[in-house]
Amino acid sequence: MRKLVALHDEGDTQLKTCPECGSTRTWKDGQRHNEGEKVQRYVCRSCGFRFSDPSNKRVLVPDNSESSEATGKPIYRLNPWTGHHRVCASEVEAKNLVTVESRNVEQAAGATTTTQDIKGLLVTYEVKLVQRGLAERTVKDRIKRLKLLIKRGANLLEPKSVWHTIDKIRKYNHATGELLEKEWTDATKNSAMVTYLDFAKTSRIPIPDDLNFRKYGRGLRKIPFIPLESEIDALIAGSSRKVACFLQLLKETWMRAGEAWSLEWTDIDSARNVITINNPEKHGAPRQFKVSNKLIAMLEKLPKKSQRIFGDGMIRCFRWTFILQRERIANKLENPRIRKISFHTLRHWGATMEYHRTKDILHVKERLGHRSLTSTLIYTQLISFESDEYHVRTAKTIKEDEELIEAGFEYVTDRDGFKIYRKRK
Repeated sequence: MRKLVALHDEGDTQLKTCPECGSTRTWKDGQRHNEGEKVQRYVCRSCGFRFSDPSNKRVLVPDNSESSEATGKPIYRLNPWTGHHRVCASEVEAKNLVTVESRNVEQAAGATTTTQDIKGLLVTYEVKLVQRGLAERTVKDRIKRLKLLIKRGANLLEPKSVWHTIDKIRKYNHATGELLEKEWTDATKNSAMVTYLDFAKTSRIPIPDDLNFRKYGRGLRKIPFIPLESEIDALIAGSSRKVACFLQLLKETWMRAGEAWSLEWTDIDSARNVITINNPEKHGAPRQFKVSNKLIAMLEKLPKKSQRIFGDGMIRCFRWTFILQRERIANKLENPRIRKISFHTLRHWGATMEYHRTKDILHVKERLGHRSLTSTLIYTQLISFESDEYHVRTAKTIKEDEELIEAGFEYVTDRDGFKIYRKRK
């Protein structure tokens, strides 16, 4: 994503004026290399027009020196641009000047729907999204979604036009370049409407009361899919070394897939079996996890070719590898429920099982790293377990206690010098 820099951020106190609209609300927008020299580029936040630093512009002028007369051919040299416009213009340039002039007249008359206005609002919206601290991917997706609405005929300055465009928008076949008869799904339409609502609020565009931009919003939230622990273990056992280690990490820590993917070797304390998250996603709280010896051993077997545990690749490609392996395991075991297990499913599973065991919502909230208790309630659905049967084990020594606890058994009571543990089947 292109980085926009305010003029005053680098000590440049001289404001550059936009040659299109005359505004001084301009930002630095990269540099252009011109014959060994760098020319500063600017973007206007008012109209979205991009232009170069006038003081660095050069134009070709004929050289009437003796060398030119001797060769009989005109020689051109670079001359600093003086800021004066040419008197004559080509036919295309003349049409452009007429268009600009007519647009200026419309703006003076009170017209609000112009392409330059929308471009300027998009640039401002992009800058404000970055200032909010949103992820680069999120910013790109929102701007791309708004530009797609413009391409489909919506006027972002008119909410009614946007609403009707989203309501009837159809899918696009990239192979043939044609619009399909199928419309967007309700979830995609809801994402587009939520994005536009945020854009309108940021740009101070009033939304009429008769337009329901929450039309495709989700109603009652569905209970998340919670697999059996035996299904998770079967998936881990049938996966490759790297995928199995990643799944075991998510199972024991309930961290987000992005947080696990960005873990570094310095975040692991092998002596104490502790994993630390110092850069949580979605502005969550930093936290530490006590993990099993099994997970530490799996992590130690991974190749240490990068500073990050799982390498410098993209998690998107890694997720496709996981999907292929999951499909193979589901077919082999003839269990279609395994196909419904995703990276985030393990987070739901861990939080739900922990809350069912402890009934302590604040403890689960801390483990998940949530800032709001409302978010934790999504992950702690009281599900109807398929079976209330348990595996029962007894222990007499401290070593046996440790082994049973690491295997997921919970203490129940003492009887005749033995400690009784149980774990749900």
